[in-house]
Amino acid sequence: MTDITIYHNPACGTSRNTLAFIRNSGIEPTIILYLETPPSREKLKALISAMGISVRSLLRKNVEPFEQLGLAEERFNDEQLIEAMLNYPILINRPIVVSPLGTRLCRPSETVLDILPDAQQGAFIKEDGEKVIDQHGNRIV
Repeated sequence: MTDITIYHNPACGTSRNTLAFIRNSGIEPTIILYLETPPSREKLKALISAMGISVRSLLRKNVEPFEQLGLAEERFNDEQLIEAMLNYPILINRPIVVSPLGTRLCRPSETVLDILPDAQQGAFIKEDGEKVIDQHGNRIV
């Protein structure tokens, strides 16, 4: 059985599509509802490192705490940004998927296909109606 974890927000369409891609490959992942159970400081740092992105790249900019805290200003260092994400988990961009093939911020949701060890098992249509996978499990380009 393949061990995959998704840091998920069920209110987010991108997160729901990503979870559906994982399930379409025949895998039931570990689902962490990160707004209810945020990662620890150490885990958040490890995820950022594994994704190979900057701390600032993981920040959601279109949520209220971002503006209220003035996080657009460059004066905040990585530790301060991490602290803000820990205090306001809504600032953590999602979904984050951890698989044996890597860790990714799956925006757009199709990004998850790059790190799924098993092929898609059938057709997949995103919530917005976009056809992504054909009936044979092949990606539509």
